[in-house]
Amino acid sequence: MAGKTEGRKQMKAWVLHEVGKLVLEEVAVPVPEPGEVLVAVKAAGICGSDIPRIYRTGAHRHPLIPGHEFSGEVVGLGKGVGAKWLGQRVGIFPLIPCRACDPCQQGQYEMCRNYGYLGSRQDGGFAEYVAVPVWNLIRLPQQVGFEEAAMLEPMAVAVHAMRRILKDREDMPGRGCFPAKEPPLKIAVCGLGTVGLLLLMFLKEAGFREIYVIGNKDFQKEMALKLGVAEEFYCDGRRQDQHQWLMAGTGGTGVDCYFECVGKSETYGQAVDGTAPAGKVVLVGNPYSDMELKKEVYWKILRNQLTVFGTWNSSFMQDGRDDWHYVLERLAQGKISPGRMISHRFSLEGLEKGLELMRDKTEDYVKVMGTFGGQAL
Repeated sequence: MAGKTEGRKQMKAWVLHEVGKLVLEEVAVPVPEPGEVLVAVKAAGICGSDIPRIYRTGAHRHPLIPGHEFSGEVVGLGKGVGAKWLGQRVGIFPLIPCRACDPCQQGQYEMCRNYGYLGSRQDGGFAEYVAVPVWNLIRLPQQVGFEEAAMLEPMAVAVHAMRRILKDREDMPGRGCFPAKEPPLKIAVCGLGTVGLLLLMFLKEAGFREIYVIGNKDFQKEMALKLGVAEEFYCDGRRQDQHQWLMAGTGGTGVDCYFECVGKSETYGQAVDGTAPAGKVVLVGNPYSDMELKKEVYWKILRNQLTVFGTWNSSFMQDGRDDWHYVLERLAQGKISPGRMISHRFSLEGLEKGLELMRDKTEDYVKVMGTFGGQAL
């Protein structure tokens, strides 16, 4: 657990005691350990993974304060933390690496074998305050708001997926600018949840134009059109045969790169089916259940010599090469506008309504955001 829990001051926090038992209660404000800071949470997004964690599967330990997409202001310092951090506006990389395993030794912290994680393994951001290792902080430029900063994590996840398959292109500089190349890549994005829409936003910003988008809800189409997708490049999977549509659009070849952002066997098969020979498939969506690979799908991977990529989390290395700085640079320059994807806002006290909305799907939503008011102690 990040930080000690004993202390005289109290705060409000949503505490998960067991599966389905999430309670807003008064708990002690955490005391930051050496190398940690105390962050007053200003905004926290609800991730799709929070829903099963709270209502179906539980967390790695209980009791736990969930929430891993959040931002805030540093209001307290643990021993050994420089005074320059006090008062800083920050975003938070939620994965706490062990620094000892082989991936960590290579700087690939997202693949750490023994990591901690704010909001699932350690107390997270559905609270007024949270203790965070100083290493996990990223300073926010003044032009970046707290709500945008609370979306840094899903944006970095989307960028990480994009860079997984584009990093080997000859025309990609180290910091991820993708100039046009002849012939331009044909790309498909299937699944327009938060990460799928953010991926689409970053692909458009990077200069890709021939992007085929597959969704299954009217509001997803509306958002895709707002992001600059032309009507003829959008397929409604409920009403159209996506394979026929994709083949017609690409002249029968399929796409060079296919991002599967759903996590179902059916859409995995469709991704393989819609990818051109020697193309690449990136599996982005968390699996809904066991994934089954049909014989004909496996044959297509072999015969078309496809490359299948997994992608997980995002890179964070405290320098300009990582996914988080890639995102922050574009936010600061006004090149992306993730705030338009926030469909619902709730106070800390009302956050459970947002969780229930996502659990029960009572309304259409894109990004559900909590706006908090943690102050300096």
